[in-house]
Amino acid sequence: MNVIELRRFRHEDLPGIRQTLLDVHADAYADTMDEFAQQFPWFVDYWGSHPGFSCVIGYDADEPVGFAYGAPARPGREWWREHLPQPPLDDSTFSVSELMVRPRWRKTGAAQQLHAALLHERPEALVVLLVDPEHAKVQALYETWGYQPVGRRQPFPDSPNFLVMLHGLSSEQLGV
Repeated sequence: MNVIELRRFRHEDLPGIRQTLLDVHADAYADTMDEFAQQFPWFVDYWGSHPGFSCVIGYDADEPVGFAYGAPARPGREWWREHLPQPPLDDSTFSVSELMVRPRWRKTGAAQQLHAALLHERPEALVVLLVDPEHAKVQALYETWGYQPVGRRQPFPDSPNFLVMLHGLSSEQLGV
């Protein structure tokens, strides 16, 4: 595993990192820029507007390798809520919105480092993310990190019908 330099950013840092996020995204999706992927700048601005926005960008020297970002979920509107038979006692949730690594650094351990750094010292009991079900390898990777699929969600009419993956609950709590 290559070790990358991890830099942390918050809501107020977005103006200074926004273009880096867009550039990494453009490289990561250079071959597959569908209409939904072209909306990425809107998502950056939306997530970055959350006061609890947290972002980690990995660097190899001064070159950005990838990033991970998200924010605390709004209580009662967590992506997992409609899929569990009963919410846990502590339902505080951090939503991982994006985890992206540029092609040159894929399969180097960079994704795991970014993910771990993003969640390091988070106070929330749960972590949730969405995965395009057409990316079985990505889903399998998240499962090795402790995520479990709990249902599906299509947040926008033009988005994939994502798989909702949740981390932080036992199989019994998930009703499995």
